[in-house]
Amino acid sequence: DYSESVDALQRAVAVLKTQGHDRRQASLVQVSALKELSLIPENAKRTLDAFLQQDQEGLEVSAPEAYGYEFRSHGIIEMLEKLSDEFIAERTKLEKEEM
Repeated sequence: DYSESVDALQRAVAVLKTQGHDRRQASLVQVSALKELSLIPENAKRTLDAFLQQDQEGLEVSAPEAYGYEFRSHGIIEMLEKLSDEFIAERTKLEKEEM
């Protein structure tokens, strides 16, 4: 049934669009929060402390910030929207033929 397919496609596109943004990498604040976790071994906490004690100023200007995850589903969204349009057109055509 075209109506069910159109509805499912529109819901899928809506879900993908809500997730359509890049995610930032972990910041140093997030890294420092690891020290508070009880599962992190003490030697790893000391290593984190040593890293965080370093001069961070040079790190901030050396490279632009990269995303931890870049959203790459734009092509899928376009394909689903095109398929939805085709289903709507076919459904409309069939409805007109039934009249």
